[in-house]
Formats: sequence, C-alpha cells, structure tokens
Amino acid sequence: MENKRKALGKGLEQLFNSDSMDFSVIEKDIIEHATLNDIVEIPIDEIRSNPYQPRQHFDETALAELASSIKEHGVLQPIIVKKSIKGYELVAGERRTKASKLAGLTTIPAIIKEFSDQEMMDIALLENIQREDLTPIEIANAFKKYLDSTGFTQEELSKKFGKSRSYITNLLGLLSLPKSVRDLINQGKLSQSHARILSKLEDQALILTLSDKIITDDISVRELEKLASSENIIKKKPIIRTKYKSPRISVFENTLRDVIGTKVNISNNKITIPFDSEADLVRILEILNINIEGE
Repeated sequence: MENKRKALGKGLEQLFNSDSMDFSVIEKDIIEHATLNDIVEIPIDEIRSNPYQPRQHFDETALAELASSIKEHGVLQPIIVKKSIKGYELVAGERRTKASKLAGLTTIPAIIKEFSDQEMMDIALLENIQREDLTPIEIANAFKKYLDSTGFTQEELSKKFGKSRSYITNLLGLLSLPKSVRDLINQGKLSQSHARILSKLEDQALILTLSDKIITDDISVRELEKLASSENIIKKKPIIRTKYKSPRISVFENTLRDVIGTKVNISNNKITIPFDSEADLVRILEILNINIEGE
C-alpha cells in the first residue's frame, strides 16, 4: 500500500476512490509532487495512446497552433505516462504529444507513474469529459465501455464523474442512431440537441430522412421538435420540448463560461454555476475574487 501511495502521489489514492473525481486535481497532484529527477525526456516514438482513450478525432488546426507554440516555447508542462512492456502508455497529455511530434521533436518531458487498468480508464474518461474534448458519440461510447467493463449502474457512473443521470442516459441513447447519423455528429454537422430528439424516434428510415433535412434545410431544434412530436410518428420516448433563451442571454452565458472555464446556465432570473469538486469550487471562487475567511 505504501508503494502505491508513493507511485501515485500524495492523496491520489483517496482521489481515485472518491465518489466524484476531478481530473485537474489528479493531474495537478502528480505534477506538484514531482521532483526535477522525476521529469525525464523520453522518445516520442515509444509513446502510445492510453488504450482506454475514447477520443478519436483531433482538431488539426488546434494541433498545428499548439505545435507552433511548442516550436517557439517548448513543452511547458510534462506529460504523464505509465511504463509498459514496450515503451510507454499516455496517461495525460495526448495533444501535447501529438503537437510535439508535429513540431519535429523526438523527445518530450514526462513524469512516469504507475497506474492500474481501472485508474487508466478513469483518467482517460475524466480528462476528456471534464475538458469537453470529445464529440457526443465518443463520450457515449466511452461511458458504455466503462459501464460494460465495471458493472457500474448509470447512477453510480453519474456520481463518479460528476454528470447528471439524464445527461448519461441521453448520451447513451445516441448510440442507437444509424451509423451515418453518428458520423454526422462526429463531424459536427449535426448538433447534440438535434441528435437527442432523433434518438427518441423508432423509425430508422425516418431518422435518416430527418437528419438529411436538418442539414439541407437548416432546421432548428425547435422545428425538429415540432416535426418529431407529430402524433403519427412512433417514438421510443416522449419528446420533451426545450425551453429557449434569447440570444442576449446566450451571450451572457458564453461570456461567463469563457471567464470561469465551466458551463453556466442563466434562467428564471438565476445564474447556475456547476462544479465537479470542492477544489473546482475554490478555483471558481478565486476567479470571481471571492475570498472565504479561514481559507
């Protein structure tokens, strides 16, 4: 047990076993407790992706921009890897690794730690869903794989990763859509809101027809809800009409999100700011310049 604590870092064992984990806290703990001797240069060609990494699509433009920054400033934060039989498995820092290779680097600074398969799975999913780097289909596949591998219930999964039960249920529902429709979601041509409505329909042919219509006729979510709510259309689940906000409120929400770094909801004269953990709440309060006496 003592070796496990030393391998992971102070407090990480508790973080992994907590009901709600925060990837930023885990990554920060590892980096803050790393000494200069813990950070080593390793060959990029010997690094492979976390086998549990759900992300399949990377923004090529963003990678090129990061590669340009790395050429000028170097890699500012080490990646985290696990030693494997052949080389290393990425724990955190896949974008930095890909961009470094794109920048022409042959080695990259890394912290080598020991992780179990369960922890590798937790980290891969956490890094992406908490930083919103995945497409809805990738997140849905990741959640399904996690449920299948662990035997967790959706309720247990929602608590562990700080997501609502309905959020997970709606995402998993997207996997019932035809592959061509799922491809459109991955390509960003079909929004998650549109896809959620389509996933509640029974007729696969109708789903394909409506997905094409959404793109060719630029159908809004509200218009699709009206079409899908027709009584002669068979549904797996009832269509719940979405409440719409004025463009001005959406601007306010997006501005707050950019400042705070998390999604903000404004409705019924209230501002709701969700957080993943106590550490995340402290981070938000610091950004808002709110000082809690005694902290």
